[in-house]
Amino acid sequence: MGWGAGGSCTPRPPIRQQTAQETRVITVVFLGLLLDLLAFTLLLPLLPGLLESHGRAHDPLYGSWQRGVDWFAAAIRMPAEKRYNSVLFGGLIGSVFSFLQFLLAPLTGAVSDCLGRRPVMLLSLAVIGVAFSLGFTLGPMLGASLPVETVPWLALLFAASDLLFIFCFLPETLPPEKRAPSIAPGFRATADLLSPLALLRFSAVARSQDPPAGDGLGSLRRLGLVYFLYLFLFSGLEYTLSFLAHQRFQFSSLQQGKMFFFIGLTMATVQGAYARRISPGRETAAVKRAILLLAPAFLLIGWGLTLPVLGLGLLLYSFAAAVVVPCLSSVVANYGSPGQKGTIMGTLRSLGALARAVGPMVAASVYWLAGARICFTVCSGLFLLPFLLLWNLRPPAHALKAE
Repeated sequence: MGWGAGGSCTPRPPIRQQTAQETRVITVVFLGLLLDLLAFTLLLPLLPGLLESHGRAHDPLYGSWQRGVDWFAAAIRMPAEKRYNSVLFGGLIGSVFSFLQFLLAPLTGAVSDCLGRRPVMLLSLAVIGVAFSLGFTLGPMLGASLPVETVPWLALLFAASDLLFIFCFLPETLPPEKRAPSIAPGFRATADLLSPLALLRFSAVARSQDPPAGDGLGSLRRLGLVYFLYLFLFSGLEYTLSFLAHQRFQFSSLQQGKMFFFIGLTMATVQGAYARRISPGRETAAVKRAILLLAPAFLLIGWGLTLPVLGLGLLLYSFAAAVVVPCLSSVVANYGSPGQKGTIMGTLRSLGALARAVGPMVAASVYWLAGARICFTVCSGLFLLPFLLLWNLRPPAHALKAE
């Protein structure tokens, strides 16, 4: 039975059985992504305390940022009690990380269309693994629940295991006869893929030999704009949440770790019990309902003064996080020919990375200037924009037939 639209259950269309290789690919990609995210998310509970410790230690780089922020605050006559400098620095770090992803995502998508998915994933994981490992090994990281010397080596273990796991178990999914004849078109389109306007217009797809027919390209562009707006707003909460909990509720690193564990556990439960049961073709309706839940979620988190109110807001936040991106990605994946999937999804990931590059810095700046309540209230209202863009959007007909 499907739970994807309205309040009623509708029979699911017949679903094609997955082959053994398809099941293996999905399993390997899931486990590889899990290892990669484990290496990354070790940092999240540590960031507020880590930045404050740099300030107390008179770190030269942190000190230069502090002097710049103090100068700007004095220039605009900001009261001293509103200088949430660590929030601003955290947003800057999140924006820089995502900006680098924005630069590389379209290139990896185009290359994978020509060379295959497996070698691109191996190269990407190798570079990411080394970068994360060096960052956690050399940086003064503090473990949320582990000794300080354990955290960087654990991150190194996860990253190395991820690389070896993909190398040993992931088969190639794009056969040679379906690959793009050359990487050159992908690199020629690099300027388009790095231009925000061209990304929103999916110019690399529109200029291909067989772009989506009919209204497909227009729907694809609208979905890309929805994806960008959602992640722009959502990432602002994502990077300021730990600072809000640290400043308003005095959460320690261990308590922050428990908070993120609650979010992750809720997301896993929602994805297993609800998201995977959404009927084909009903993903857009599910996304609209999830986006609507983010409005009260942001208000509860931004204005809540007690832990139960914060917990309710995080519950709604986690539900939306578990539904929106997987469902939007599933809808977008139905567009284009097999040889275009890498470019389409690479463009979508670039839009997401661009949103995450801008969102944390903008949200942190509003938080720094006006405080948490105004920041979260404004973001709550702005979620009406992606909701309205999805109002009358219908999935492509061939997607329903394929299912």
